[in-house]
Amino acid sequence: MWFFDCPEIIYGADALSHLEELKGERAFIVTDPVLHRLGYTERIAARLAEAGIAVASFTEVEPEPSLQTVRRGAEQMRGFQPDWIIGLGGGSAMDAAKAMWVLYERPDLQPDEISPMVDLNIGKLARLIAIPTTAGTGSEVTWATVLTDLSDGRKLSLGSRETLPTLAIVDPALTAQLPPRVTVDTGLDALTHAVEGYIATFHNDYTDGLCLKAMQLVFTYLPRAFADGSDEEAREHMANAATIAGLGFINSWASLAHAMGHAFGGHFKVPHGRSVSLFLPYTLEYMAQASYESRFGDLAHALRLAVDYTEEAASAAAVIAAIRDLHRQLGQPLTAAEIGIDRDRYEATLTSLCEFAEGDGTFISGMRVPERDDLRRLFLAVYDGGVVDW
Repeated sequence: MWFFDCPEIIYGADALSHLEELKGERAFIVTDPVLHRLGYTERIAARLAEAGIAVASFTEVEPEPSLQTVRRGAEQMRGFQPDWIIGLGGGSAMDAAKAMWVLYERPDLQPDEISPMVDLNIGKLARLIAIPTTAGTGSEVTWATVLTDLSDGRKLSLGSRETLPTLAIVDPALTAQLPPRVTVDTGLDALTHAVEGYIATFHNDYTDGLCLKAMQLVFTYLPRAFADGSDEEAREHMANAATIAGLGFINSWASLAHAMGHAFGGHFKVPHGRSVSLFLPYTLEYMAQASYESRFGDLAHALRLAVDYTEEAASAAAVIAAIRDLHRQLGQPLTAAEIGIDRDRYEATLTSLCEFAEGDGTFISGMRVPERDDLRRLFLAVYDGGVVDW
């Protein structure tokens, strides 16, 4: 028996107007300092005021939110006692809002206890609205939560089906002010979700079409959104791509690029989307050595690549080349060296990187799961662009 989890989604032009129709008394907005300074908090609060809802906010969410931040936000939330919680921002703000929701209703738990194995029993005090301001994480439609433990730099991949947002409001106008580099980082995060969601061992009929469509949208519209941030059509399709990819991978699962990217990004403070997309072509090369079904042929067909889709090895090579070409077109690094990480420092952290990757919830869902020696070789290949042919 399987489940397909999906919140109610309000999307398209002026989707934010739905806030004016909410029924409730108090809403607590969780966001980051930059969005707050840019007026996003006030923008949402004004809509809620039209519905007669009182508003409080927590505006301290940092990139890659920490367990410590989540605890502070939940404490403030308990003082305000909202019946709506609103995660406003990129994946960091939405993930933090999910974890704060749990601690608000279950102060007896610690953030790292958020797990499918723990019965949370939330939703009795408040419901969650996720409003993305980037087009990438898909966190608005997922129950996954990535937090950082500041004590050791580990990224914790947490989640429970109970933390799925009640509503997702996807208004492309909120992404109009994204800088080009953030547009690329988040857009390639969506691509990684789509590709890994398609090849993960838990893929299924319900997720396959979502992942393929999201991948097509990213290849078509991300270059346009990067070149011209005012391209409304590109922004709208990228917003949709991120949400669709989120639905795809959360009901299938992410894979090795996320496990390695989480370890790498947490240690070297590299943005999530840049980290996971950096590892994507290398992990695909690794998995292609053991691919015995038409996953790569299907990806090549969806991208209309000039290759025989029945030839899995040729299809894999074409897909990986297309992903690398997209990275180059967008000025995105393809090696850890290009990011500016010192080689000696990188090699000194390999043991920790491998341990953190192996402990990540996405590590075992690929069509090929590496042993420690292979994992070390993969990390080294990513440093200087080595070919993965083993």
